[in-house]
Amino acid sequence: MGGSGAVRPMRAYIGSFTSAGGDGITTAAVDPGSGALTPLHSAGAVPDPSFLAVAPGGDVLYAVSETESGAVAAFGLTRDAERRPVPRDTAPVRGRGPTHLAVADGHLLVANYGSGSVTTLPLRADGTFDRGGHVLRHEGEGPHPERQGAPHAHAVLPDPTGRWVLSVDLGTDSVRICVLDPAAGALALHHEVHLAPGSGPRHLAFHPRGDRAYVINELTPTLTTCRWDGDAGELVPVTETAVLTETAVLPEAEGEATHPSEVVIAPDGRFAWTANRGHDSITVLALDPAGDRPHRVGQVPCGGRWPRHLTLDPAGGRLYAANERSGDVTWFDVDPVTGMPLRAGSVPAPAASCVVFC
Repeated sequence: MGGSGAVRPMRAYIGSFTSAGGDGITTAAVDPGSGALTPLHSAGAVPDPSFLAVAPGGDVLYAVSETESGAVAAFGLTRDAERRPVPRDTAPVRGRGPTHLAVADGHLLVANYGSGSVTTLPLRADGTFDRGGHVLRHEGEGPHPERQGAPHAHAVLPDPTGRWVLSVDLGTDSVRICVLDPAAGALALHHEVHLAPGSGPRHLAFHPRGDRAYVINELTPTLTTCRWDGDAGELVPVTETAVLTETAVLPEAEGEATHPSEVVIAPDGRFAWTANRGHDSITVLALDPAGDRPHRVGQVPCGGRWPRHLTLDPAGGRLYAANERSGDVTWFDVDPVTGMPLRAGSVPAPAASCVVFC
C-alpha cells in the first residue's frame, strides 16, 4: 500500500448489485484478530459494481459496471484511516455486461460477458483511464443450447510471469492465451485451449508455484487442472475433478441447479476451495505435491445463499464468501491441517457479489 507514514488499517471492499438492492461499494473495517468485518460506509456512484480489483500500490480501486452498456470506474482510496473510495474516473468498455477485471502492465483488462470480448484500457500514472484502448472479440460457441450460443468472456487475468494474459470464456468452453502490446494497448491471440464441451469455464486461479492453473466450470460442477508453461505460453489440461458428490445436497438447496462460481488456491499450494451456488456450499480439495490431482475432502455450507465470490484474506488464513441472494458476507477460519473452513461470523451485505482487501 502507498504512503510512508504509519501502517494503515486493513479494509475490505464489498461490491454488490445496485439493481437488486445492493449498496454499490461498501467499505468495511477488518478486525486483525478475528477477521470480522464492520461496514463503515457505502458508495452507490456506479450501477452494479459486481467485481472489484485493487491496483498495485493499493491507492486505486477499480470496479466493473455490469450493465448492458458496460463501463468501468476508478476510485481513489483516501490516505487516511477511512480508506474511503472517492470517484475519480469512468470509461466505457465498448462491450456488454462486463463481469471481471484485472490490472496488468499499465492497463486495465476487462472481460465482457454479454458481448464475448476483452477490453484493454491504458492507465495514467494516477490510475485514471487514458483514452483509447482495444477490444479483442472472441469467436465460437458451445453445445449448451441456452448458455453457449455465442462467446461469453467471464474472466481475464495476467499469468504469474506477467508475460501473458488469459481470458476464460464460458460460451466457447475455452481459455485464450494472449500477448499484451503495452505500446499499442492491444491484445493479440497466441493460442486458444479448448476444455470439455459444455463445461462452461468461468474463472481461473494459479498455483502459487506458477506452473499449474485451475479452471472452475459453471455449467458442470467440475474443476479442470492444467499445466502452465509461462515461458512458452502453453496451457495443457491434465485432469477434471468433480467438486460435489451426488449425495452431498444441502437441504436448503434441494431442487436448484448447482453453478460453481469461484476457485481459490491456498498460499502454500496444499488446498483448493470452490464456491458452489445452488448447492450453497464450499468444497475443500487437497492438492498433491505436483498439483495435478485435486482430491475432494469435504464440503461445508457457505453461510448463506448463492455464493457468487470466494476469496482469502491477505494472510491466507480466512475465507470470505459473498452470498448474493441471502445478502451477506460470511467468513471462515481455515484449519491449517485439514483445510476445512469453520464459520466464524457474517455481516449483512445486500446483493453481495465480490470482496477484495487492501
